[in-house]
Amino acid sequence: QVQLVESGGGLVQAGGSLRLSCAASGSISSINAMGWYRQAPGKQRELVARISSGGSTNYADSVKGRFTISRDNAKKTVYLQMNSLKPEDTAVYYCNVQSLWDGYWGQGTQVTVSS
Repeated sequence: QVQLVESGGGLVQAGGSLRLSCAASGSISSINAMGWYRQAPGKQRELVARISSGGSTNYADSVKGRFTISRDNAKKTVYLQMNSLKPEDTAVYYCNVQSLWDGYWGQGTQVTVSS
């Protein structure tokens, strides 16, 4: 059984910061890419950031320069440091982990940025 547990979401004022964490646990020994997606009301789910097993990263244009994705392989955890948050960043953020054979989703964590 594999579970992804997300934490770090919450309410923050515009210009503030949050750090999301997503820890994988259970029967998973090999993790390839890890990423963060988000879905705002009335919008489709979109890729926010992705990090490969080798550490290469990709970001949505809307978050470049503000968000940083990182991972701790020993802890099987991926992080998303979000700085200079904007109201447009308000969404449910979902962690995604790709293993050799399967993909997994976190339960989602709400990020709300007030103006």
